Amino acid sequence: MEALLKVISAICAKIQVVSDLFWDFPTNFEWYAGIPILGNFSLAIILLIGSGIYFSVRLRFIQVRKFKRGIEVLKNSKAQTGISPLASFFLSTAMRVGPGNILGVTGAVSVGGPGALLWMWISAFFGMATAFVESTLSQIFKERKDDEYIGGMAFYGRRLIKNSAAVGAVLSLMYIVYALLCFPAQGFNSVSAMGQIASILCGKELPTTHAVYWCGFVIILLVVIAVSFGGTKKISKVTDVLVPVMAVVYLLTVLVLILLNITRVPWFFYAVFTEAFKPEAVFGGAFGIALMQGVKRGLMSNEAGQGTITMPAAASDAAHPCDQGCVQAIGVFLDTIIICTLTGFVVIMGRVWLTDNGAAWVELGKLPKYLASAAELTPGTTFNNIVTLLISVCFGLFAFTCLLGFMSFSEICANRISKKKSFINAIRILDLIVISFGILTSIVGMDLGALWDLSDFANILIAYCNIPLLYIGFKYVNKARIHYEKEDGTPFDSSVVGVDIEVWDEKAKQSK
Repeated sequence: MEALLKVISAICAKIQVVSDLFWDFPTNFEWYAGIPILGNFSLAIILLIGSGIYFSVRLRFIQVRKFKRGIEVLKNSKAQTGISPLASFFLSTAMRVGPGNILGVTGAVSVGGPGALLWMWISAFFGMATAFVESTLSQIFKERKDDEYIGGMAFYGRRLIKNSAAVGAVLSLMYIVYALLCFPAQGFNSVSAMGQIASILCGKELPTTHAVYWCGFVIILLVVIAVSFGGTKKISKVTDVLVPVMAVVYLLTVLVLILLNITRVPWFFYAVFTEAFKPEAVFGGAFGIALMQGVKRGLMSNEAGQGTITMPAAASDAAHPCDQGCVQAIGVFLDTIIICTLTGFVVIMGRVWLTDNGAAWVELGKLPKYLASAAELTPGTTFNNIVTLLISVCFGLFAFTCLLGFMSFSEICANRISKKKSFINAIRILDLIVISFGILTSIVGMDLGALWDLSDFANILIAYCNIPLLYIGFKYVNKARIHYEKEDGTPFDSSVVGVDIEVWDEKAKQSK
């Protein structure tokens, strides 16, 4: 087993080199890096934040103007086919709110300083417009399959590029590869959280080879199989329950910590803004590190621009494509502006990051640094054990709901490539093998760092595939937006966007 892990670690190291190239280009050239301020902006950052700015301006900052409308859609949510906008919101949140909301923020602050959190906020604000575009696009070109709606990047990618079946298959394969690269970390995190919870309840640290971890291994696989193989409706029933629970528990837990340490709140904002804008940071390497960490971890967390949240967005029985766009923009807000900020409060106000060097923070397998920060906010109190337990439960749910989403939508993509039962089963088995590998790395005590590198690579790779499609399809989104804001009572159909959209034509006929 040890020899196998060494081989896999070596492969992950090679992938990390490629991942860094995607993320850092052209800042890895001295002539570019030497340009003041601009030299800190890689192509990935320009593409991600730049696209968000472009879409925000073109849509007249719809993420602000229609924020209230998105809330109304969630409040009055219903469905005749597929799932409701609210269920779709919970399903996308299940995939969006993951361990990255804890580990990603912790890592970003440890490496890039508190200033990285500011860049997470900025990228999320503009990312809300990007999320609106990709979600609206997925709604426009969604398809009906039995009593469900399916769609997403692979579906609108095919329609936008000469209705090419080959393009749809390639993009579907890209999502499957993306999921495979993300599965190990989520499997690792799921079983690690179970072990952490068991250790707290037992009152002592349990070794990773303890029976609890092996039982967790079996339980996770069985539940994932039972839920994710049941289609979008079945998985949404689970996420409808888990997502509100994990979000509310995490929110209340951190709010209590903040209230107990209310005097540190002003220092939190001081640290974030001064670290981001002090001259030596802006004109030196610190700015680039904070910027890169903020955008990279922000993308890993809210997934705006990746196209990975477009499938749950397409599954919604929305009254208008832009309704779901507004809803998904709120999803980015919830994920980064709220949940990641709560994590930032704990990490920065805990001040443990000031006592360790950045390298010490790479080992994030069992939340030691984040939990140490939380412990600093509850020193010498029995409340610390309760806080640690609640955070561990939330962390485990974050990872588990991500697994469910990845599995379910990998199967939808597999069906897009081939409907042969043998092919679908092969993808299912491959998914389970990769998840099992992630869990086993926790049990044998392997560091999470290599698995984290895989997720980084998967995020930027699929973003590079998706964002060009958003520019190609933006004309349809803008036409839909104009129709949406007219509010003249006319149904949304093919005549609005100028291309055939069968699902919406059928809905328009039914509404007459």
